[in-house]
Amino acid sequence: MRYTTLGKTPLKVSALGLGCWAFAGGTVWGNQEEKDSINTIRTAIDVGITFFDTAEKYGDGRSEEVLGQGLKGCRHQVVVASKVYSDNLTRENVIKSCEQSLKRLNTDYLDLYQIHWPSRSIPLEETMAAFDQLVQQGKVRTVGVCNFGVQDMESVLKLSNVVSDQLPYSLLWRAIEQEILPKCKENRVGVIAYSPLCQGLLTGKYQSVEQVPPGLTGTRFYSHQRSNARHGEAGMEAETFTAVARIREICASIGESTGNVAISWVLNQPGISSVLVGARTPQQLQENIKATYVELSNETMKSLVVATEDLKAKVGDNPDMWEGKEKSRYR
Repeated sequence: MRYTTLGKTPLKVSALGLGCWAFAGGTVWGNQEEKDSINTIRTAIDVGITFFDTAEKYGDGRSEEVLGQGLKGCRHQVVVASKVYSDNLTRENVIKSCEQSLKRLNTDYLDLYQIHWPSRSIPLEETMAAFDQLVQQGKVRTVGVCNFGVQDMESVLKLSNVVSDQLPYSLLWRAIEQEILPKCKENRVGVIAYSPLCQGLLTGKYQSVEQVPPGLTGTRFYSHQRSNARHGEAGMEAETFTAVARIREICASIGESTGNVAISWVLNQPGISSVLVGARTPQQLQENIKATYVELSNETMKSLVVATEDLKAKVGDNPDMWEGKEKSRYR
């Protein structure tokens, strides 16, 4: 396992982190056995993963509860990150949310506490004052944000020593390359990349849109007529599955799985502090770990970029995977 520092902090995190949303189960992920989740957490520690990311929004705290159970006896060995949702960004609610997260996680502090999505109604100054209070109290070590665009990042950096921005990034979703990633690198803000496999599109399981489960067709890859879609756009299904096919061909030519190559590609991008994978079982995690051993040549890296350029152009400069341009939550 490789280790990096989180942005400009001395806080060390594993290059591969475990995203814990799936531990909540629910309508998006389906039934999830607690024993599988806990075994996955324990396996992650055994293979050197030290970074775990969760949120109060994941199953109304269920993900945090499961992670707290899985980390019993080894909390001191890992870096735990959680998030407060956009509805709870008043000063009072940030404090309350943090305390509830600490209780569910069975810990006295969070290594990283993040704004899950920016609010357009609650002043950022009020929110960051609450975060600063939590840092002063020792309940939070470092402060981060998620899904912040360039304007939001400029605003928050004037108010707080934000160390990270958690963003969707993969071979199929490269929108952050245009503005946000350069802004983060310029300010030494570490990028935590989520959805490196695009909710399964880059695992090799799905070769056409008809094979994708209805619960996973809500992003802008798919037509607004698909289940759970709210973006109102035509989607980009043809471009997406053409890119998937091209990536599959490249991976076959070098004898590697599409999932491992996709994760490795993100791991090797400048400015990335950690890449979150969402394994639900120890077996899935063991497969994802193989990505840390995959070495991609410069030629392969370039071929993967070329293979996804048409889709990148179609995605455009809106990094929001779920909302169209007019309602994008990124600014």
